[in-house]
Amino acid sequence: MFGYYTELALRSLRRSPILTALMVLAIGLGIGASMTMLTVLHVMTADPLPGQGARVFYPQIDPQDANGYHPGDKPPDQFTWRDAMNLLHAKRGSRQVAMTGGQVTVRPPQGEARAFFASARYASADFFAMFQVPLLHGHGWSAAGDAKQSRVAVISRKLADKLYGADKAVGQSLHLGRDYFTVIGVIDHWNPEPHFYDLTHGAYADSEQVFLPLETAMALKQGTQGSMSCWGDGGMGGDMRTADSCVWTQFWVQLNTPEAVRNYRQFLIHYSQEQKALGRFQRPPNTALHNVMGWLDVNHVVPGSVQLQALLALGFMLVCVINTVALLLVKFLRRGGELSVRRAMGASRRSVFAQLLIEASMIGVSGGLAGLLLALGGLWIVRQQPAQYAALAHLDAAMLLGTLLLALAATLLAALFPAWRACHLPPARALKLQ
Repeated sequence: MFGYYTELALRSLRRSPILTALMVLAIGLGIGASMTMLTVLHVMTADPLPGQGARVFYPQIDPQDANGYHPGDKPPDQFTWRDAMNLLHAKRGSRQVAMTGGQVTVRPPQGEARAFFASARYASADFFAMFQVPLLHGHGWSAAGDAKQSRVAVISRKLADKLYGADKAVGQSLHLGRDYFTVIGVIDHWNPEPHFYDLTHGAYADSEQVFLPLETAMALKQGTQGSMSCWGDGGMGGDMRTADSCVWTQFWVQLNTPEAVRNYRQFLIHYSQEQKALGRFQRPPNTALHNVMGWLDVNHVVPGSVQLQALLALGFMLVCVINTVALLLVKFLRRGGELSVRRAMGASRRSVFAQLLIEASMIGVSGGLAGLLLALGGLWIVRQQPAQYAALAHLDAAMLLGTLLLALAATLLAALFPAWRACHLPPARALKLQ
């Protein structure tokens, strides 16, 4: 029966090509617009640390002085050097990472004349395991390497290919500024989007090319200031990096159970109280703890304009579905005589209803294919925009399947009332009008 209904549907669609084209165009436009914006929203709201993001948290404490304090103020997004080291060495999570970003001067083996700048990440040893960094060759450093301020480095595959060849990089000497490091690992292609672990360098910045132990980089003064914010005297007259009035490092902790999360919240409060008793903190305990997606939400990484555009696109899709309902209603009612003949010859309402839905589904698939082409064009236009997130606008396999299923579902939904109405026409009346 399915083959028979399909043949009837094709004949019907060929008999009214203009009406068929209008319905395909209506569905295609709605699908193209909605899937363009939904795809952008989908890639921007995806967990950049799948399977791990719910267990990785960004804590916040407030070491600022009392000037300008208002209850309910948000604590700083970064840490002082002392607080980052205190939380790191407290080891209250299953893993913890203190880090910051910067830039290094790479002096390649080809000679000083070819020196260039590369982005760097200075981090403690758990960075690679906590953030699921894929290592193509070698390994990261250990906590002992942090403590000994080992002169080791892990580099990106792109940089390794440029300097030595990725498969030959481990064991090579890497000249950064005035200092030499031994390459112990090469990272495979890795670029989490957004750049969640350090939003100060841009929410959609590329991942770094050079990774060094934080305490080593600090001791060697390898450009570790990152994005710094100070208050009061701002550490004037000394090293601003170690000043208690300047925040510039990030800190993440892995907490695997709800109980561990609750305990860490209490630990942050107790730590703040302790530091206030020591005279370092002046404000009442002001703490927060967010997992990866919560941290992105708090920092409004997904622009409100993208969410609004997605809602508007869905609204446009609804208008297109309503128009398709009207077109299908006209089409099916104009075929009242044909359908009544089928009813008079013994076809049940269910059979006629199924026939009309198959016809609508063919329109839906055609509209979906048209919408897919429009969505690909729309995403190409998005990628030409100057926004940081523009490069993410690509249709993945899930959204590709979603496009076709949405088109089919929208058309079938639009066809329900017209098909029901056509099936309930009195056959005798329709035949008489013929």
